[in-house]
Amino acid sequence: MTLRYFELSEDVQAGTWYLGDPVDEQGQEVDDPWQFRAGRPVSVTGRLTVPIDQQGRALDFSTAGVGLAPVVHVKVASVFAELAPEDVQFIPVRIQGMPDQYVILVATKCILCIDEQASAVQFWTAEDGLPEKVGKYYAVDDLHIDVKKVGTTKVFRTEGWKIALIVSEDIKLALERIRATGVRFTPV
Repeated sequence: MTLRYFELSEDVQAGTWYLGDPVDEQGQEVDDPWQFRAGRPVSVTGRLTVPIDQQGRALDFSTAGVGLAPVVHVKVASVFAELAPEDVQFIPVRIQGMPDQYVILVATKCILCIDEQASAVQFWTAEDGLPEKVGKYYAVDDLHIDVKKVGTTKVFRTEGWKIALIVSEDIKLALERIRATGVRFTPV
């Protein structure tokens, strides 16, 4: 049986909260808000706080600020800890006014696996005026991956298009079983 994978993203709906970029103990935004989706372990000093930029219904899975850091309730984190302990890192965060515990979910692996023939990909060109980006992905729509390149990894980012957070079908089913809010799954 072939393993199936899904892109996990926030199911944005009216009336739900919008989280800002994490801040350190001095209230300063973290230097690199994109580090949490880089597909590698991160090192954080001190306790982070995630501000609520727009009040609304709390979600079990959200993406925070410009960096789109995945912020998850501990019940969601426990699914990842049980099913993919080698693929994730958890960074405890405080969310202002929330008694529940949340963590930033970091996928610690990045895999070169985008199936460019099956996906709708666009590349940066010399005409775009950014020579350092020429040949890299500009956009990846209708993302598909080559599962043969994934191995036993269950949670990862896609090399070259790190905005995509990919999870295996067993994680998808477990999150559906616990009725996690804020999750949207797109087959890849």
